[in-house]
Amino acid sequence: MQGLRQKRQEWERSCLSKDEEEKNPRTLSGLNVKLLYTPEDTAGLDYLRDLGFPGKEPFVRGVYPTMYRGRKWTIRQLAGFGPPEETNKRYKFLLDQGATGINAVFDYPTLRGYDSTDPLGRADAGRGGVAIDTLEDMGILFDGIPIESISCSLVTSHPISNITVQSMFFANAQGRGIPLERLTGTSQNDFLMETAVTVSIEVLPPQHSFKLCCDAIEYCTRHVPRWNPVSFAGYNYREAGCTAIQEVAFVIANALACTEELIRRGLDVDSFAPRLSFFLSAHNDFFEEIAKYRAARRVWCRIMKERFGPKDPRSLAFRFHVQTAGGALTAQQPLNNITRAAYHGLAAVLGGAQSVHIDGYDEALCTPTELSALTALRTNQILQLETGVTRTIDPLGGSYFIESMTNKLEERIVSLLEEIDRMGGIVKAVENGWIHKEIAEAAYAYQKAVESGEIPIVGINCYRTEDEELPVEIFKVPETVQIQEQKIRRIKKERSALEAQKALDAVSRCCDRGENLMEVIVESVKAHVTLGEISHTIRQAYGTWNMPLF
Repeated sequence: MQGLRQKRQEWERSCLSKDEEEKNPRTLSGLNVKLLYTPEDTAGLDYLRDLGFPGKEPFVRGVYPTMYRGRKWTIRQLAGFGPPEETNKRYKFLLDQGATGINAVFDYPTLRGYDSTDPLGRADAGRGGVAIDTLEDMGILFDGIPIESISCSLVTSHPISNITVQSMFFANAQGRGIPLERLTGTSQNDFLMETAVTVSIEVLPPQHSFKLCCDAIEYCTRHVPRWNPVSFAGYNYREAGCTAIQEVAFVIANALACTEELIRRGLDVDSFAPRLSFFLSAHNDFFEEIAKYRAARRVWCRIMKERFGPKDPRSLAFRFHVQTAGGALTAQQPLNNITRAAYHGLAAVLGGAQSVHIDGYDEALCTPTELSALTALRTNQILQLETGVTRTIDPLGGSYFIESMTNKLEERIVSLLEEIDRMGGIVKAVENGWIHKEIAEAAYAYQKAVESGEIPIVGINCYRTEDEELPVEIFKVPETVQIQEQKIRRIKKERSALEAQKALDAVSRCCDRGENLMEVIVESVKAHVTLGEISHTIRQAYGTWNMPLF
């Protein structure tokens, strides 16, 4: 190594100018990037300890032994808009075109626990996702779709909505005669989304939002064993402004808190940990993103093993879905987003993702049109079938740069996790406003760097087109409120008022007793109570919370 160092220094003296030596580029997370990486940068690397083999600790090279040679990543394109009748058509279109999973996104009122007709949600009904008010809507949404054989992801990020929407999905399956044991899929179900990322009015206090998240995990562990009951939403943290380091640290801190709570409830770690899943972003910094995924796997494996000592190796495997970064897309020159999203998708695959959604080129402007959604789907398929990236596992493993970057990211992630531990955990970090401050400061620093030109964005701060005319169609969300209003009015007229009130009373008593709410709500939705009625009952029991100012 001494000889190598001497030769490198000779090369630098003979080949590099003073200006080149003093350049100090950084990744989006602020890590220094050297001009050249050599074996010096990985001198302390022990292959078996730090990398291992795919499917083996510490899972850096992948969570499954044969990775994409054995099974391709799931192509799970996000879709949802308007009333459920319209989104059902989009699901069938994507499946007919080769999608291998469903990724159901819900509108803003649904995510925040309001009916489409509520004055606080009415203006946004059907926007940003599909409107779901009752069990009937869930039946319409998945009508004609074999949910017993197709994996379905429910992007119900807020626990107050997730616990009802997920209950409706399960109750709908039971109504179709499908045993819960046959269902496969994922619920997002992340309390940070409700309390720290997409904060709105009438938010549950963090400790109660966290409880609902854990209720869903516990219920699925006992009754829906093939379901991933949580997907810690690092993607959304990143969209709010987090760095790659914060993104991973926050999801792992969140998952550790859930693990501790579920063990406190009497569950064995191996009964639920293999089903904890993660949802990460793929942003512009190509190599940092690849190294981020590899570092996340190693950090999760080591911390889980040290803290909880699971016997099942699957409890140590960090499994994750990736969505390409919507926040990196531009409304200007939108066709450039096809290129951006393709590179983001490639980073996700080279980093070992289990499923991938590639954004549509028009997502900075509107809900994706059918053409945009199809183009994104085809991008995913081109990655799988034409590029050759599935032929070998972790093709960048062993790269001096990638391994050095993986190590640096791991160090920074662990340091941030230790800071959260000193605060008393992730719930305390939310309650005292620390998480909000971290996200806000990172978002401000990124925006400042874009505006100064330090971070170049084609079409925004360089290579702009003046007086640009948009070359794309703008999607128009179908009429939603009137359709949903007619349904709700009819359902409330036809249902048994007595049974509906009994169902809501059961939810209220469960809140008062501190019991698992999902055990009750799966049955309550069968009385055709609305999502808004259930959410209102929960808010009455738990109260609401205002984000602390800092």
